[in-house]
Amino acid sequence: MAEDVKAIDAWMQPGAEAFFNAPMFESLRRWAGATGPVPSIPIETTIEQMDEANVGFALLSAWWGPDGPIITNDEVAGIVSRWPDRFAGMAAVNLLRPVEAVRELRRCVRDLGFKALRVVPWLWGLPPNDRHYYPLYAECIELGIPFCYQTGHTGPLRGSETGRPIPYIDEVALTFPELVIVGGHIGYPWTEEMIAVATKYPNVHIDTSAYVPSRYPEAFTRYLRKRGQDKVLFGTNYPMLPLKRCVDEVDALGLDEGVRRKFLRDNAVRVFKLET
Repeated sequence: MAEDVKAIDAWMQPGAEAFFNAPMFESLRRWAGATGPVPSIPIETTIEQMDEANVGFALLSAWWGPDGPIITNDEVAGIVSRWPDRFAGMAAVNLLRPVEAVRELRRCVRDLGFKALRVVPWLWGLPPNDRHYYPLYAECIELGIPFCYQTGHTGPLRGSETGRPIPYIDEVALTFPELVIVGGHIGYPWTEEMIAVATKYPNVHIDTSAYVPSRYPEAFTRYLRKRGQDKVLFGTNYPMLPLKRCVDEVDALGLDEGVRRKFLRDNAVRVFKLET
């Protein structure tokens, strides 16, 4: 029987109505069979679903795009302040105004206690090696926090080129060797590129958000079992994927107990410097 490990979800966002119904997610709503506006999910319901799935803690992200914030940093901070034993915040900033973005990131980390910065490159149409990111990378290093981003193709109807690991994040990791990087969404269909970059650079990691374990590419599962056991973090992209299914399917991956614990919990504790 598998050890009872309370998982840490490395990629989650509040189930806010503004998030669900943003125009950019129209294709995702269509795939999910939604025929009208999608209502919000109360955070109390999210916690109930976490308990059912044995998810003990989650990194909860704000969202910011070129048209402004979709889920604000202060909204996330409000949730974290009410349930600090269940959530930590991930900051989102205005990538097009780097000075303001650096100031907001400092506020989120120093005043609000956030644990990471997250940027979704396809929202901005700018790959991670674009100059707009560079002041933020330097600030992440100074603050001692990871930079988290989406790698791989996009589900929304936006271009996918910004999600290619090579050359984009390869160049970033080479230029900023001290920067801790977490690439979400496993990099598909360039998963082997993402594995190559994570293998090449000590500070590059991968999270599994947006994919249930039964859909992990075989090359990725092999990497997780062996060479990547210290490099891969469990993530769901909740509320886009159901928490319980994501956790339940882990047992079919054939991980030994030590690797399973690293994947579900210990790697996130180390990468995000979480209190245990």
